[in-house]
Amino acid sequence: MINVVLCGGNGTRLWPLSRTLYPKQFNKLISNQSLFQMTAMRNQGVCDQTYIVSNEEQYFLALDHLEEINITADKFLLEPVGRNTAPAIALACLAAEEEELLLVTPSDHIVKNIEQYVECVRSAKGLAEQGYLVTFGIMPNYPETGFGYIESRGFDVISFKEKPDKILAEHYINSGNYFWNSGMFLFKAGVFLRELQVHAPEIYEQSLIAFNSSKNKAGIMRIGREDMLAIPSNSIDFALMEKSSNVKMIPSDIGWSDMGSFEALYTELPKDENENTINDKAIAIDSYRNMIISDQRLISTIDIEDLIIVDTPDALLISKQGSSQKVREVVEVLKVRGSELCDNHVTAYRPWGNHTVLDSTDNYKIKKVIIKPGRRLQAQKHYHRNEHWIVVKGTALITINKEQNILRTNESTYIKSGEWHYIENLGKIDLHLIEVQVGEYLEEDDIVREGDD
Repeated sequence: MINVVLCGGNGTRLWPLSRTLYPKQFNKLISNQSLFQMTAMRNQGVCDQTYIVSNEEQYFLALDHLEEINITADKFLLEPVGRNTAPAIALACLAAEEEELLLVTPSDHIVKNIEQYVECVRSAKGLAEQGYLVTFGIMPNYPETGFGYIESRGFDVISFKEKPDKILAEHYINSGNYFWNSGMFLFKAGVFLRELQVHAPEIYEQSLIAFNSSKNKAGIMRIGREDMLAIPSNSIDFALMEKSSNVKMIPSDIGWSDMGSFEALYTELPKDENENTINDKAIAIDSYRNMIISDQRLISTIDIEDLIIVDTPDALLISKQGSSQKVREVVEVLKVRGSELCDNHVTAYRPWGNHTVLDSTDNYKIKKVIIKPGRRLQAQKHYHRNEHWIVVKGTALITINKEQNILRTNESTYIKSGEWHYIENLGKIDLHLIEVQVGEYLEEDDIVREGDD
């Protein structure tokens, strides 16, 4: 059985913690492991292989998170642009053998009852081996309006329901035969593709074209941008599950949460006697039922209740409990303004490591740069800025206009605008630099690269 980990997301529902290029599955929200890492580890016990379906921008991020927990993905399927879950799953099925079982799981969910989860997967496996498309329905414990529902009779699915209003959600709960739609599935690759061909033929045909035109190397499958854009964007529910008569559902009481809001996150975090989340960066005086997230600045509250306060180095969110779904509207405003705050944190991840903006003005920018052992930055030059590099940890091999020098801790160099330069970490530990850029234009598009590593 193959675990297909869906690793997409727009980074909107938990902004500013998550961003487009750093969605919530890569955040370590409730433990020292990210939601993505928890998903991969949870399914190691029930699956033989792991396929990661990810945006190509997040490949190295996903790779780093897997390396942290000593898991190797058998295949990466990299999408240049997301087209929702139906095409993503279709590509994964095309990459597998027809009779292989695929356990499809989002990468940003929590499952607390692992033993029961394993039992549910075993039950689903039996049905999938008989040729059914199997979904997992979560036993609801309150009338949630943010989830879709599945109406069932035993294992038989009667209908899929859209997100209801409060009154309808209460009716679903009272009826006793409605379940939250978890977005997890189990089926044979060939069964899914045959059903998709019947119910969503254009998605099937364009996915097949994209798959056959993809570039494959060392377990990495890269889909062409134009091929991906040609696939109709649709979810597996709308494209297939709601139309097929070949669907079964496993009722699942597994301690599940989709972590789709700050309110959901609040329920998972440890709290003090006043029901404020516990945080050593917070001081709460006569304050109750507040969620405070900060890992840098101290947050002090006095006489406040039922608030969500999320502080990051470049953005602060304050919301009433129950209203955080409107954070999507904040992200939309940022997009209209052309702000990078919806896309990136101050720390950006690259194939060679990462860099963090420490300070920035119109004519200078200061970054902390970390380069992994054996990695290098591409050879490049700039027309509008000069750069100073200061080594604060490790040993760097610096090349400027083909002249090489080795810099060690507390040594520095200067690169004039127009000079070709690159840096390599030839050591065994991470190389830490402070980079100071000075010039009249400091944007990332003032880079001419020589080759692409």
